[in-house]
Formats: sequence, structure tokens, C-alpha cells
Amino acid sequence: MPRTSTTFGNSHLVIETGASRPDATTIVERKGLGHPDTLADHLAERLSRAYSRYTVRHFGAVLHHNFDKLALLGGASEVRYGGGEMTSPVRVLVNGRAAPMCGGERIPVNEIVETEIRAFFAERLPEVSDHLDIVFNITSNSSPGAVLTGDEVPDRTRWFNPRSVDDLRERRVRLSNDTSLGTGWAPENAFESFVRELVDHFSGDSDFTRAHCWCGSDVKLMGYWDGEQADVVLCVPQKSRHVACRAEYIRNTETVLAECYHMAALRLPGAKVSFRLNARDVPEKDELYLTHTGSSIESGDEGVVGRGNRVNGLITPLRPMNLEGANGKNPVYHVGKLYNIAAQRLANRLYEATGEHAEVHLVSTTGQRLDQPWRILVRLSSSDVEIDKVQALITEALDEFPALTDELVSDGMVLS
Repeated sequence: MPRTSTTFGNSHLVIETGASRPDATTIVERKGLGHPDTLADHLAERLSRAYSRYTVRHFGAVLHHNFDKLALLGGASEVRYGGGEMTSPVRVLVNGRAAPMCGGERIPVNEIVETEIRAFFAERLPEVSDHLDIVFNITSNSSPGAVLTGDEVPDRTRWFNPRSVDDLRERRVRLSNDTSLGTGWAPENAFESFVRELVDHFSGDSDFTRAHCWCGSDVKLMGYWDGEQADVVLCVPQKSRHVACRAEYIRNTETVLAECYHMAALRLPGAKVSFRLNARDVPEKDELYLTHTGSSIESGDEGVVGRGNRVNGLITPLRPMNLEGANGKNPVYHVGKLYNIAAQRLANRLYEATGEHAEVHLVSTTGQRLDQPWRILVRLSSSDVEIDKVQALITEALDEFPALTDELVSDGMVLS
């Protein structure tokens, strides 16, 4: 395939054109709002944004922090038709780092974190909000690099304890904090878009969930598509206090399946689509996806940042993707977050410009300017490409990092 390789500022840029389009075969997964991994992702990101807004408000800058190692350990519950209760709390392991002060002024890190955790569960899983065990594993230890050679205090030791915001290196120049990879691609095919819509339909605030209060939010979908036929395995829990008996549970599953086929007919017209719902159910033994809260986090399941949906909201093993957990990472300089968002946005723009499949990989090296990746790889299905136009779109995307930080901090973006 035609390839252009050039120096692009301090980056090495490769543009491949006429690349083969992705095969029609698609495997795609999406985890809903109540899935433990999604809960961990969204809670970590909420903590990062709350801490960032506090430090911007009090000091004029986002101070150093990361909450991207947060984990949830499932509690225990008793479930019965028409009722249920939590019998053991969900443990929230707040693993991470955050500056506890700036210029001698204390930052109430634990108070910020606890307030946000309780508000998050009150909104997302109200039945859990009074059954939380919050474990604070938040440090302010600096990263490697502070070598003691005399009486002077190395700058890096002030990374999480700045004398003022002037100690923040990123106020002068934004450098990549890590050697990592950001990946994006566009466009989605019709099946991938359908998967997102179907999961959101059952796990989010939709006409369906408002009309069916028994519908829980721990929805998970795995789908296979060959361009003409689709096979979908779907889990949709039910809330026990709204389900009076086994027969009612079964009627509800039939309602879900009817909705699935209805939406498939609208979004995938002419395709043959089959659905398997709650495949582990054994109704005659009352082994059912019946929950007190609508989520398996109530009963033993765990959630960890980075195991859920990618930045584009999907898990697509046959597409280019990486394993970075973007949620909870520092929004100023952490390439594991910023490069994934930038790569996805650039891929969307390249698709809009060419009308063909676009794939973007941004590779950083730690300590290099954030807006000058070590490697930029752009793959385009179109062979009729204006290289100058591609380079202009790359420049536009790389120039947006300060605005991207502001967008993240202001809560203007949903990740995964």
C-alpha cells in the first residue's frame, strides 16, 4: 500500500493510504451503566474531575493526581420475589495519588472523595448508597527520578506537594507522563452502533426503563456479526422488589426479547438477528438474573478501572484497540487518557474528510512534549488523499490538548 513517512515537527509520521477496509466480521461487547467495571470507570473519572475542579477553584490549576487504579469489591445480598436486602457492603478501594496540599494549604482529599462516592452511588445504585465501605489508599509519593545529591530538594519531590502552582512543570510546557499508546478508528458499522444503542436502551434513562421499573442496569452484551447475520448474547437483570414470582420474571424476559427484535428490525433491516437472554438462567430451580439493586456488584462481583468499554464506548477485539484505562487519569498530561481521546477524534475527522475508514495511533515517549508524539500512524482506506490536508487535521488535533483538559474538567465529556 502507498506509504508516506516523514518528520512532523518532533514526531515521526507515517500515513498509509489504500489500506484494506476492516473485514465485515465483527465481534463487539458493551457493558452497561450498572456493570461493576463501568461503575469503577465512571466513579474514577468522577473523582478526578471533582478533585480537578476543587484545585482549579482554589489554586487556579489542576494539581497532580490519578485515581485510575480504583476497584470495587462486591458485597452480599439476599434476593427474594417481591423483596431483598443488602447483607454485606460494597467495598470501594480508592487506590491512587493526589496532592494533599499546595503552598501549605490543605486539600480535603478524603472528604472530596467520600462525598463524590456517596453521591455517585445515590444516583447510580441508590440501594447500595447506604452499604459502602470506603477504603482510602491515596498517597502523595513522587514518581522515580528524585535523586539526592546534596542539600537541595529535588523538584520531583514537590510533584505532589507544590509550594505553589508555579512548581507545576506543565504550567510551562506539557510533557507526556508515560510511554504509551492512544488508538482511534472510524466509522462504526451498523451493528456496532446497534450494540451501543441497545445496551443504553436497557441500562440508561430510556422510555423502556422508565416504563419498566424492574429493569436493572447491569446490562452486558456480546455480539457477532458477519455483515448479514447477527448472534447476540445479552444479560439484563431484574430488580427483585418489582418481580412478584417466577412467572412474572419470565414474562419480563419475554418483554425484553420482544424489544430486542423490534429494535433490530429498525436498526438492522433485512438482517437475520438472534438473541439469547440471561443464558445462565435455570427457571425451574429459581436460578435467575434477579437482583436487589439491579447490579451484580451487590453480590460478589468486582469492578476494576480499565476492564470495561474503551473511550469510544465499545470493546472491539477485531478492531485496533489498546488496554489503557482512561478513566481517572490526570486530564492535563496523562497520555493514556488524552491520546486515546485525541486519536478517536482525529479518526472521526479523517473519516469525514475522506468518506473512508480511518485508523489513528498516537505513541508517546515519557518526557517528550505532549503535542509532539514520538510516532503518529494514520491508516486510511482511501487512496485518493491529500497529504497536506491529513497533516492539517493532525496539527488541529494535537493543538487541542489544553482545550481538551478544560472539557474533561468541566464534565463536558463522557468516557466509555
